Amino acid sequence: MAAMTPTPASTAPDTGAAPAGPTAPGPAARPRRRPRPRVWRGAVLLLAGAYFLVPLIASFVFTVHVPGQGISFEAYTQLLAADGFTESMLLSLGLAAATIAASLLLAVPALVAVRLGSPRLRPVVEVMCMLPLVVPPIALVTGITTVLRWGPEHLSRTPFYQTFLAVQNEQFPVVLVLAYTVLALPFVYRSLDAGLRAIDVPTLVEAARSCGASWPYVVLRVLLPNLRASLAGAAFLTLALVLGEFTIASLLGFRPFAVWIVTISGAHARMSVAVSILSLLITWLLLLVLSRAGTNPATASSAPSTSPTSRKES
Repeated sequence: MAAMTPTPASTAPDTGAAPAGPTAPGPAARPRRRPRPRVWRGAVLLLAGAYFLVPLIASFVFTVHVPGQGISFEAYTQLLAADGFTESMLLSLGLAAATIAASLLLAVPALVAVRLGSPRLRPVVEVMCMLPLVVPPIALVTGITTVLRWGPEHLSRTPFYQTFLAVQNEQFPVVLVLAYTVLALPFVYRSLDAGLRAIDVPTLVEAARSCGASWPYVVLRVLLPNLRASLAGAAFLTLALVLGEFTIASLLGFRPFAVWIVTISGAHARMSVAVSILSLLITWLLLLVLSRAGTNPATASSAPSTSPTSRKES
């Protein structure tokens, strides 16, 4: 019999574990890079903060520093007693609330209907909603003024005569709500369109309808909760637009908050700046409330579990 020589593989003891010891890095291994300093990020944030805060601080100093008298908060203490402050502020807030409601009532059903039934009409709806960005506000005011003058002259013997008078009521001018709704359509459309693209609307609607849900229930309990952030964003932009709009209200002869600030700026410079700072703070507070309302407080842990384990336990 020929002698069998053991191979190197057979002579090595089989321990069942890989040999210990450091392994050489492969050719594809790269040395870890050191984190770059984030100085430029701090510089950008510092410049952005200075851009927003320096004008506000300068305005606040102007309102409280009186030459020859020192520090005085008289400009702020006289705000509540100023003629027209409360009325103009409440009017602007009421116009903002009505404009938000009108814009959402127009845009939400239209966009949902286009998304479900007629996707080919989406470019047409988009162009119509974007037209207010092309038309200057002065041209819009001219058209509104022409219609308001033409109506009472030609419809004096019809019931529409009282309608033309009612929309121009100084206590609550509905004509401003209509004009602001037109101006807010581009922002409302963009916000809602982004929200509708992020969810599968046909699948949600078909699932709800197959379970026997009515159309009002589908819109109110299925679609709107999924569009919560988009609705808050649309309300956010509309509120900022209405509170800061001056041209249309001034040319039509009404006095919301922005027009009132400009009206008193000539006689009470410090008070007008103080009111501007206060209005800015109020606007920020309202926008913060809307942004918090747009965030869904429910978390994944609070949702009903649909895992196989939970199904077995149920």
